[in-house]
Amino acid sequence: MSNVQRPYFDALYAASDDPYASRERWYEARKRAVLLAALPQAHYRRVYEPGCGIGELTLALSHRCDELLASDFSAHAVELARKRTAGRAQVQVAQHALPMDWPCEAGRFDLIVLSELGYFLARHDMQRVAECCKASLEADGTLVACDWAPDFAQRSLSTREVHGILSGLGLARLALHEEDDFVLQVWARDGRSVAQREGIR
Repeated sequence: MSNVQRPYFDALYAASDDPYASRERWYEARKRAVLLAALPQAHYRRVYEPGCGIGELTLALSHRCDELLASDFSAHAVELARKRTAGRAQVQVAQHALPMDWPCEAGRFDLIVLSELGYFLARHDMQRVAECCKASLEADGTLVACDWAPDFAQRSLSTREVHGILSGLGLARLALHEEDDFVLQVWARDGRSVAQREGIR
């Protein structure tokens, strides 16, 4: 995240501990439910969720994995996410500014979730994040991107550009969910559908 956006996020979190009303809005709860339902596996071993904000999606993901590393570049968001997930021993929340703080030393992940993150990055930084995703993804790994679709002033990239960069990684696309409000895509190294994985077809 660049220093250009830092005052924007500092102002957001100074005004509210839940600036996007993630705990109150049906839109946010529904979006999380759609994302969770789109995951091709019921359970994951190791998950990375950069840009975790106050930790609402983090908390939901923690019920689907053995280990979860969440991060945000905002110190206030990190503090709030740690409080939100305090009862979940498998969750670690760190302060990361991407792409420079990508946790290469943490090993590989079988699920990486980029939610409402990529469009705040400059193009070259988003491309580096995409490369980090591919390098950090396990052989059976899943990559998810979920992003607000309408334009807004603080964007560096459009949602179409973000998803285009991720689509260029050569992973198989398992799901595309597109609405006026948000776009969700799921890619994996294993291109089989959920039904194929379970031997239904």
